[in-house]
Amino acid sequence: MKMFGRMMSCCVALLLTFSSVSAVRKLNSITHLRSVGSDISAQEDCLRFLHWFANTVDINTNDDIRLTFGPNLRDYGSHQYRNDEQLLEPLPRGYQYYSLGNIHGEGSLQLPPQVIHSEQDDRNRARIIIRVREQNVGRRTSRIIDRVYITQHYEAAERRGSAYDPEHTYGITTSLLRAIRRFSMDRDDINLLMSLRNRYRSDADDSQLSEIRNEWGDLACLGLLVFIVIQHTSA
Repeated sequence: MKMFGRMMSCCVALLLTFSSVSAVRKLNSITHLRSVGSDISAQEDCLRFLHWFANTVDINTNDDIRLTFGPNLRDYGSHQYRNDEQLLEPLPRGYQYYSLGNIHGEGSLQLPPQVIHSEQDDRNRARIIIRVREQNVGRRTSRIIDRVYITQHYEAAERRGSAYDPEHTYGITTSLLRAIRRFSMDRDDINLLMSLRNRYRSDADDSQLSEIRNEWGDLACLGLLVFIVIQHTSA
């Protein structure tokens, strides 16, 4: 009977683990991103951060996402994430989680101004978590990302410390990263803006595109992404 009881306890623990993992919804497209835009409290910060990340990593034809920086060196405000609250699935052998985006952390000055400077009152909540596998290629060590998540800390008023909010945690697929990469980092070409508007069926008219271009300058594509995701969901 004791053995049976231990087995039942293990089964319950496994079910709880799998249920917590399955609760992390995957976002596979701009349409999916639009569908949860109003659910993300720090939504513009998250979009700015995702846009920077998608345009910073390398994605090859096999959909491998390769790091272009060292999270173990605290680049871009990164640090090891231990997953103590079991927000994500347990790590397989040879993998590691890292959290990126602490704008007050060591290495955060490497982040571009559009990520660091925010008009939101409750700042520094958006984070990207990556799961990294190290792979030896000849004499080099290659770090490949096989999971990407966007998340945010609880609001300060909730007094949950540095824990992440599972209700505002989403898996980001390679397909979505590729879609975000279409919104180029440093281009304000009006023809490109029109093409992106039409591709993602935005209701922004030509005058609104001009306003976005004037307000955002070289980051006009990011401005259009913010418009598509946030203003669409708040309309």
